[in-house]
Amino acid sequence: MKTLIVTPTYNEGKNIESLITSLNKIDPNYHILVVDDNSPDGTAKIVKELQKIYKNLYLAERPKKRGLGTAYCYGFKWALERDYDYIVQIDADLSHNPEDVPQMVELLNEHDLVIGSRYCDGISVVRWPLRRLFLSYGANLYSRIVTGVKIKDLTAGFKAWRRKVLEDIDYDNIRSQGYAFQIEMNFHAERKGYRIYEHPIIFIDRTIGESKMSRKIMFETAYLVWQFRLWKIFGWYK
Repeated sequence: MKTLIVTPTYNEGKNIESLITSLNKIDPNYHILVVDDNSPDGTAKIVKELQKIYKNLYLAERPKKRGLGTAYCYGFKWALERDYDYIVQIDADLSHNPEDVPQMVELLNEHDLVIGSRYCDGISVVRWPLRRLFLSYGANLYSRIVTGVKIKDLTAGFKAWRRKVLEDIDYDNIRSQGYAFQIEMNFHAERKGYRIYEHPIIFIDRTIGESKMSRKIMFETAYLVWQFRLWKIFGWYK
């Protein structure tokens, strides 16, 4: 199956080479798309140099920082237009282990969406301060209760999709970013009856670079899950 790995970047110049090198060592048949939001640290320039080595590496440059959700929507549309069968989303900060990608892709033989889950088998997080862990776990519990979606790691950003799921989502109606974007995509996949599987992973917090977490993202999540609940009650989802 033709597989594309999508990774959005903003100031990931210290991590992007390691990610791309690791993915190519695992399977050089994977195609990789970096969606960069005009990173001031020169992330795009590093990717362009790596393109001289890796012919399976693609770069989409956007003129300004527009957020994680729009970056993934861009990448998903890019993949569908080029007839990829499987699409993997992965963070560029190395918090997701590239070694998990082959198994997640293989699981798509039996499932439509595979989620690299931190919470489906206890709590599998390394190097997070307790405050961050409580915030993340609490956000997932809160989101599950409000939306009724049964996925344990609703905010996970490490996923593998079959193209038919992504073809069935209206990206023009998706407005959320960050955690809320992950919840919204899961919400649509579950409501449409697709087969979802949570694959346990070990999540390792970044050691290089800065987290993109902000209060705006947290408030967006707290607000939008109630919108998803209304969609569910009144059937307003598409």
